[in-house]
Amino acid sequence: MAQITKALPTTPIEQPLVQFGREVCGDLAAGLRREWLVTNGLGGYASSTVTGINTRKYHGLLVAALTPPVERTVLVSGFIEWATYDGKRYPLSTHEYVGGTIDPEGYRYLQSFSLRGTLPVWIYAFGDALLEKRLWMVYGSNTTCVRYTLVRGTLELELEITPLVTYRSFHTLTSGQGWQIGVEAQPQGAVIHAYDQARPFRLLADAGYFEQKGYWFWNFYSREEAARGMDSRSDLYAPGTFTAALRTGAPFTLALTTESQLAMHSSVSLASEQERQVQLLRRASADTAHPVVQQLTLAADQFIVRRQSSTDASDTSGEQPGKTVIAGYHWFNDWGRDTMISLPGLTLSTGRSEEAALILRTFARFVVDGMLPNNFPDSSGVVPGYNTADATLWYVLAVYAYYITTNDTSLVDDLLPVLRQIVDCHRRGTRYHIGVDPADGLLHAGEPGVQLTWMDAKIGDWVVTPRIGKPVEINALWYNTLRIVSLFLQERDDDAAKQYQAQANKARDSFRSRFLLPDQPYLADVVDGPGGDDLTMRPNQIFAVSLPFPLLDGAEAERVVTTVGRVLLTSYGLRSLSSDNSSYRGDYAGDQYRRDSGYHQGPVWPWLMGPYAEAHYRVYGDADAALALLQPFEYHLGDAGLSNISEIFEGDPPHLPRGTIAQAWSVAEVLRVWRQIEGKIP
Repeated sequence: MAQITKALPTTPIEQPLVQFGREVCGDLAAGLRREWLVTNGLGGYASSTVTGINTRKYHGLLVAALTPPVERTVLVSGFIEWATYDGKRYPLSTHEYVGGTIDPEGYRYLQSFSLRGTLPVWIYAFGDALLEKRLWMVYGSNTTCVRYTLVRGTLELELEITPLVTYRSFHTLTSGQGWQIGVEAQPQGAVIHAYDQARPFRLLADAGYFEQKGYWFWNFYSREEAARGMDSRSDLYAPGTFTAALRTGAPFTLALTTESQLAMHSSVSLASEQERQVQLLRRASADTAHPVVQQLTLAADQFIVRRQSSTDASDTSGEQPGKTVIAGYHWFNDWGRDTMISLPGLTLSTGRSEEAALILRTFARFVVDGMLPNNFPDSSGVVPGYNTADATLWYVLAVYAYYITTNDTSLVDDLLPVLRQIVDCHRRGTRYHIGVDPADGLLHAGEPGVQLTWMDAKIGDWVVTPRIGKPVEINALWYNTLRIVSLFLQERDDDAAKQYQAQANKARDSFRSRFLLPDQPYLADVVDGPGGDDLTMRPNQIFAVSLPFPLLDGAEAERVVTTVGRVLLTSYGLRSLSSDNSSYRGDYAGDQYRRDSGYHQGPVWPWLMGPYAEAHYRVYGDADAALALLQPFEYHLGDAGLSNISEIFEGDPPHLPRGTIAQAWSVAEVLRVWRQIEGKIP
């Protein structure tokens, strides 16, 4: 189990928040289960397991975002590392090959692993020597630095580092057959030319020497890809070996970079990143907060990234300027729904309101037909998709959250025309049969073959949970949207406020008459669907209580919260489907078809723990009980994606973490509600 300390020192970030000894480091299975992640603010990252084995095609020491935050490309997959001390040669690295061969077995010499802030530190022990390895990325640059320091030893230590390079999309694995990678030796290392059209990248050292060689290592095995039914074999190229002699206290640093000019001032670079993380905590007023709040504040930073600019404000090509949010690491890009759900927790809970405003202004440029894009594709120059019924409504709530947190009326003034356009387009009707039913004022959405709600799994032409009709959370969001826009108009003495308020009242009354079931202790999930009303017990109803303008209160709200808790609550969030339902799936494994078909049919979604805890607090007024719902995540910070919160967990106990190792809305919602209950944010 991870040891989590009580508080970070103010400066520098050196007290480990998550740390392990040989009980994890020396246990191959335990080390493979735990993954670290370091990011650069561009969408690029470095990531692997504690042991150093790359179990995913997404792992690598330099995964560069060549067109931020997309075109993520694995350039340096890993190292082969050896240390010679007192005449003996010790492996530091560990790799797995097809057939199950583990070679070498450097994890056996790993005494400890820790995160300092979000930066990983490994300590290797042999004889009386302790060798420290640190890794960080230069913020705003596709540059990874790895530093080795002999922190204890009576003799000199010789280090040999052989980088393993490639050049591939992080969604694919590649073969080395017939591939000639160019290596241009330089005084400090080498420039790698993968092929004619590839962007060159550099391997640089601040000491020692580089010996050019050039040969392939064949048949690396990615076990997580095999478990997911994906291609799991790849080859990597060794351009040469760096060799350096280390004396106690004198570090040796390698830099892996796409930058054409990079000064090797590693101590300055590391200190800059450490200080940046200290300032993130201070900005959030979290430098003495609970360790979970501290760690999630730093984790939140990993999702906020730059998106390459477009000069044309009317351009809908997907070239979005300013800031955006990576939905999850490793494989997600930026999604409208995820960004807006995550925005309050990632930015407003962490004192980053300027970035919140920038994200909101950025996304406003892409509102078309009153709709926000669902996703921006993971390549440049591609038109974003608009297949979402809720992203736009979450956008309005994000603007409101910004307003009540900052009291900044100027942003509301600037965005109010967009908000009115959103409401008016929805009232008239817009894409995908999204529009208001004039009979009851409720919002209907959906057409065959299109997935529009957050339960959006689709396999070929099969939408697994279509939810066509009037979904419960869509109408809770719609009611809140109407209340928010009417409030903004009322504050500006605009007579249109009355019209929006009347629409909200009609939607509220219809919601209560349609979704409340007199003979059931929970709400309908969808009404007026193609086959009638859908009474499936799902978690979406919690938003009728948790949102800023609840549709239920008193005994009705308590009934929903109680029933959702009794049927769907787990340690890490709400199940997406009652375990009593015949379609329930308690595991989440197998090939893509099996996983996608069960994605919203039982897995636990941790982002839903935020609104559930919020609704629980609203109904019962017990801050300690609400915080207790969030506290199990303290243990999860030492599992799966270290210092982060996974995308999903299996529905059946023990609720194993699955999906991405770091999900934006999982982190954001736990952090937002924790800080809200503590009284740190509105």
